[in-house]
Formats: sequence, structure tokens, C-alpha cells
Amino acid sequence: MSDSVNPATIAVSAGRPTVIGEPLNYPIVMASNFRGEAGEYTRTHGTDGWIGLEAAIGALEGGRAVAFSSGMAAAAAALFALAPKVLVLPTYSYLGVRALVDDHVRQGHLQVRFVDIAHTAEVLAALPGADVVWIETPTNPTLDLADVPAICAAAAVAGVRVVVDSTFATPICAQPLADGATIVIHSGTKFIGGHSDLLIGLAIAADDAVYDRLHQTRLVNGSTPGALEAFLALRGVRTLPLRMERMQANAEQVVTRLREHPAVADVRYPGWGAMVSFVLAGGAQAADAACRAVRLIVPATSLGGVESSMERRQKYAGDAHVPPGLIRMSVGIEHLDDIWADLAQAITGPAQA
Repeated sequence: MSDSVNPATIAVSAGRPTVIGEPLNYPIVMASNFRGEAGEYTRTHGTDGWIGLEAAIGALEGGRAVAFSSGMAAAAAALFALAPKVLVLPTYSYLGVRALVDDHVRQGHLQVRFVDIAHTAEVLAALPGADVVWIETPTNPTLDLADVPAICAAAAVAGVRVVVDSTFATPICAQPLADGATIVIHSGTKFIGGHSDLLIGLAIAADDAVYDRLHQTRLVNGSTPGALEAFLALRGVRTLPLRMERMQANAEQVVTRLREHPAVADVRYPGWGAMVSFVLAGGAQAADAACRAVRLIVPATSLGGVESSMERRQKYAGDAHVPPGLIRMSVGIEHLDDIWADLAQAITGPAQA
């Protein structure tokens, strides 16, 4: 397929059977092993469903993808594959990744340098002597943006590898491998799957040796995706560009209205994508009340589904350093007026009066 093909077309066409007489989609292969003398075993050889999903995501990201059992499994695989001794990590980042890193630190395997990933000079100053810099962009849950090309360029000079968690951006809004990233990871549970009905992770590399390490990591750690999950995730990929287009359009309008609302002290939005974070002036009590008051929007901890969802993040110990009244919202594909009507009545309830 030509490199000039639009991502919307790649999402629909990549990772499909191509032989005449085959089905349009890879079927769900519910098997742990296969007949024959070649020793084909699902954990070692995979299934057509995995291969189709990996082909589609690899094509969208411009590399080769490996599917894992969850986003956290993909994150763990990136650390395992690159085996850093010194890691540069955003202070504001996904609490699950920080818990993983903390575990490595406690075992004496790793040293961590925390940085403000949006402050490029601070990131570059932390590179000498490091092995890997970990980027989230936008960050979870504060939605800070990193200058990925600048960090990757400086990291290459310093001999530092770069991992980019691009879950919030999706392959539609960013392709970090083209900027020089070593590995891109996704929690496919979120926007790629898109329907809040699966757990899956993906790690993508352009370098063959790094890809081989990721593939070997899945093999020895056994962090394989399920057959049904791979099928559902690949089906989700087919509508990812359409969903992102609608979600982003909704998010932009929600942000405009939040910025004009008297109950809102701060709004954080990178200018693209479907994630919005906002801080209520009434703090934790107001944010909790708003999350309880929504009727259409789902109060839930995950994100990226067709439904709008939101939650107050500081209630989790791992996010204790974010503002108490910060609500992270994943904007869905519902009609904008219905999303806003529900959100507006929730943030202007009695607790905010």
C-alpha cells in the first residue's frame, strides 16, 4: 500500500485477508494449539486475529506492532525489552505506569528522574546518563504536551531511547515513530477498541531489533491477547478515524463552554483529541458532587469509549498530586447538546451554587 494513503483508509483496509475466497475479516480462532508436527502453539505462534490487528496498527503507526493482554502489559514489555537502569519519567503520568516503575525501583533495578514533560529544557537536562525517556502526550490526567520531535532528537544524540505512550493521542492524531521514538505504546482498551468491552495493549517499533525484543518479551512473559479481544480491537480500528473526528469536534465545543462557565476554575485541553480535564472552583467536594449528578455521562475510571465518561482523579492515591477538583473527561460521540446539558446541570448543582 502506498505511503500516501490516508490513515482513514488504512484503518479500514489494513490487516485483512487478501486471498480470493477468504473472508473479509479474520475469524475468531479459539484454539490453544494446532495439529501437526511443527509445534505450533498459540502463545508462540499467535493467531490470524493477532496478526491482523498488529498489521493494522503497525500500518497506522509506521512500524511493526506486537499485541499484548492489556495496556499495562505493553508498558511492562517496553521496560522489559529496553531494560533501562536510569529512566526519565514525567511527574504527571499514568498512575499504573508509575506503580510499575516504583516496583522496579524497590527491587533495585531502576533509578528514576522525574521531569515536567512539557518543559523541554528540563527533560533535555535529565538525559545525560539516562537510558530511556518515557513520554506521555498528552499526559494523564493533566493533559500536558511534550515536544516529541525535540526530545527525540536530543535523546538520539545522547544515546537515550524514547518510549511514547500515545494512548490519548491515538494513531490518528500522532505518529511518534516518525519523530524518532523507539517504541510507541497504546492501551488498546481505550480509543482503539472504542467500546469499553475489551482489554488489550500494543507496542510498536520501527527498528527490527527492538521489535524482536518486544516479540520475545511477550513470548517469555506470556502476556498474550485473547482471541476475542484481538477480534474486537481490530473491528474497533475500522471506525477509529470516524469516532475520533466526532469525539474531537464534541470536545472542542465542550471546552469552549467550560471556559465560559463560572463554576470552572481551569480547563486543560491540548487543542486536539477527545480528552478534557477541568478543575471545579469548589474543589474535591464540588467535583465529587458533579460526578454523582451526571445522568448521561458515565462516572467511570476508564476512557476512550463511544460514551462520554468522567471522574475526579485526585481521589486515587497515585494521583494525589493533581488538583483536588480536577475532573478528567473522555468526550464521546453522543450529540453535543445532550453531553453539554448533562455536564452543565451536574457542575451547577447545589454544591456549586
